Amino acid sequence: MVFRKPPDGGWGWVIVVVSFFTQFLCYGSPLAVGVLYLEWLDVFGEGKGKTAWVGSLANGIGLLASPVCSICVSSFGARPVAIFSGFMVAGGLMMSSFAPNIYFLYVSYGIVVGLGCGLLYTATVTITCQYFDKRRGLALGLISTGSSVGLFIYAALQRELIDLYGLDGCLLIVGALSLNILACGSLMRPLESPDSPPPEKTCVDKVPEQYFVYHEKEKTVEENISILEKGYIDEKCVNNMPDYKQDSILNKNVLNSINVNEKDTYKKKVVEQTNFCKQLAKRKWQLYLNYWEETMVLFKNRVFSALFVAILLFDIGGFPPSLLMEDVARSADINEDDYHMPLISIIGIMTAVGKLTLGILADFKWVNTLYLYVTTLLMTGLALFAIPFAKSYLTLAMLSGFLGFLTGNWSIFPYVTTKTVGIEKLTHAYGILMFFAGLGNSLGPPIVGWFYDWTQEYDTAFYFSGFCVLLGGFLLLLAALPCWNACTNQSSKLPPNTYSYKVASSA
Repeated sequence: MVFRKPPDGGWGWVIVVVSFFTQFLCYGSPLAVGVLYLEWLDVFGEGKGKTAWVGSLANGIGLLASPVCSICVSSFGARPVAIFSGFMVAGGLMMSSFAPNIYFLYVSYGIVVGLGCGLLYTATVTITCQYFDKRRGLALGLISTGSSVGLFIYAALQRELIDLYGLDGCLLIVGALSLNILACGSLMRPLESPDSPPPEKTCVDKVPEQYFVYHEKEKTVEENISILEKGYIDEKCVNNMPDYKQDSILNKNVLNSINVNEKDTYKKKVVEQTNFCKQLAKRKWQLYLNYWEETMVLFKNRVFSALFVAILLFDIGGFPPSLLMEDVARSADINEDDYHMPLISIIGIMTAVGKLTLGILADFKWVNTLYLYVTTLLMTGLALFAIPFAKSYLTLAMLSGFLGFLTGNWSIFPYVTTKTVGIEKLTHAYGILMFFAGLGNSLGPPIVGWFYDWTQEYDTAFYFSGFCVLLGGFLLLLAALPCWNACTNQSSKLPPNTYSYKVASSA
């Protein structure tokens, strides 16, 4: 497939709009699952840790399956994947309305909806990158706010729908709204050249048709040999026959000689195909070995090793508030009359503000993106330690907004990854880091829920969460100290396209 040069506009802005609404529609309910979490606790009567698995799977399974999602988009294209994933998200939400137990929700809401969201995220990012080059950062920033706006609106929407139609009706209506993803996906027109030449035929297509004579008539090479031997015996018998029979037999011999040539060609083709398969298998195995060698080289990078630990601990500790903050407010016996806006909505709108603000800061030359990212981790840890001391709606709302703003550090995470490993290894490294981020998203809320089931209060749970985030931040800060760079420069030079983290360096 031949692609044109990215137009940086035109139909690309339509792609930005539909990608924004795609992320809005698919991530709205999973990110605002905290509202549904309260209802599931009351309906099924399970522990908080077991119930939290539903929302954690929905948000983590897409990141865990990011390599599979990338392969699907590369193989089939963004538009078919988006349309298919729209059916997955809508079907999973509607199936969840008929859930008889919490285990059914693990599959319908956690896996089906989560995997559909992962596919849609990959499709929207891929098609946007194809249409934009110079304005790619702006385009990606605009579509990424779709999930944050979806969190802000869906938190209030789902609560209102539950009050009007109940939990089952809410899930059915939200699932029906998700069907609009099909319309958005149909507009994701691939960026193909209209006058591109037709694809060349493969080696198999170029083979003359006579090579495939034996495809329908004979099944094995042994049967071909037996047929040829029979023809050779018949040829010897021709000399002993009368003349009036020789003409017909000679015609058969001509056909047999043609079959001999075809047989030799067929055998040669089989040998060539066998050698090709062997070479292909060796090449795939070598690529597999190279992949793991490159992975080991990445983990030899001190900053990258600390970065994967930091992102894992950050998602274990920093993701639970967006899922459990509503239950924290209910556990603190806050009066519903003081509830002016859902806490999850506050987290959502401040996350969008944080993404834009931190992204702008990262573009300044005097800002070190790694230290900026470490600062957000340390401040997140301190905010998590403060949650047990918040006993009113106002204080919880302020902490929710602060945590939401700091969660916007996702917008600068690609910057940090690129400067750490280089642009050539960005795809490989980012895929590994996203896998650990998905693992943290999946484990964080259940761990916090288990702490509550064990202690019957959230204080210990958020102390644990804050400790995890602070530990990850301090490890990353320690790995990026300038003194390590001085020691490294004395022994060997830094590899090309890597980032030397110094206090005075620019991002």
